[in-house]
Amino acid sequence: MNTGIIGYGSMGKMLLEKFSDAGIAPENLYVFNRTEEKLAGIGKTATVCHSTKELAAGCDIVFLCVLPSAIKAVLEDIRSEVKEDCLLVSLNGSVTFEQMERIAKHKMAKVIPSVTAEINKSQTLVCYNELANATDRKTLELLLGYIGNVIELPEREMGMGSELVSCMPGFIASVFDVICKAAGEHTEIPYDQVVRMVLNTMCATGELMLKKGMSFDKVVARVATKGGITEEGTRVIYEQFPGTADQLFEKTLVKRKLTAECAEDYFR
Repeated sequence: MNTGIIGYGSMGKMLLEKFSDAGIAPENLYVFNRTEEKLAGIGKTATVCHSTKELAAGCDIVFLCVLPSAIKAVLEDIRSEVKEDCLLVSLNGSVTFEQMERIAKHKMAKVIPSVTAEINKSQTLVCYNELANATDRKTLELLLGYIGNVIELPEREMGMGSELVSCMPGFIASVFDVICKAAGEHTEIPYDQVVRMVLNTMCATGELMLKKGMSFDKVVARVATKGGITEEGTRVIYEQFPGTADQLFEKTLVKRKLTAECAEDYFR
């Protein structure tokens, strides 16, 4: 099986490196980038193509790692060369199957990885159009398994799913940045040590919950004894943070709607 990647930005580069590290041979791994100079030196990792058409003609699965504004042009360029059984995989959540199928009626999937793919722990979202079959699912999920867990959702849920896994590392980092800075105002412990303590505790808490099947409520109950210090702190969070969380999702979903409207403009 030949795997192709169109676009060598941060996402295309990450996929190429992960697929190569997983043992996909250069003769089975194709890459194209509009600025070919960016591909200098990767000849031992992948087969460099000089056009999108050349790549599409030789691949069984093609990852479209390009901006929403470029997807239409790429599809128009490759539609005559794509193999009948080829699976086209878009890495842009704002472009819909319906929009892409106006240009190329092929088997398609949409994939949204997270930054944790860098350590092979991505919670990767995937959805498929009606033409994709069980074999396509198995093939794509095998490839995505190289970067972490695979979560299949219906296309209509990819927006909120993206908030929960792709955006969430940024949300989590923001929340704990605020917590660490607030803690720093009340201690002489060096800030970098505060950060390490909190991060290690956060990771251990997540692992505990997953391994023991513990709910958030159960963790709170285990730690927050009645009348104790932890109970006082958790009360503040439960009283004041829900409004912030509601506003977070309201703002991001409005932004996602605007992004989707912009994507529609690209296909007119």
